[in-house]
Amino acid sequence: MFESIQFSTVREFFEMGGYAFNVWSVYALFSLFFFINLYFPLLKRKQIIREQKRRLIVNKEAATGTGDS
Repeated sequence: MFESIQFSTVREFFEMGGYAFNVWSVYALFSLFFFINLYFPLLKRKQIIREQKRRLIVNKEAATGTGDS
């Protein structure tokens, strides 16, 4: 397994054969987009649930006539 490793040192690994900026920037962009595509739908879901709970409370108050108006 270790015979197939192309880099002899850790520094060589991080330098990526002179393409470090390109390689690591692509990994950074991928991580950013991956995080955004996971985080924002979860945020939107919480917002939708919060709004539905608020509407349920308003509808119950309107049906029973216990509103402030």
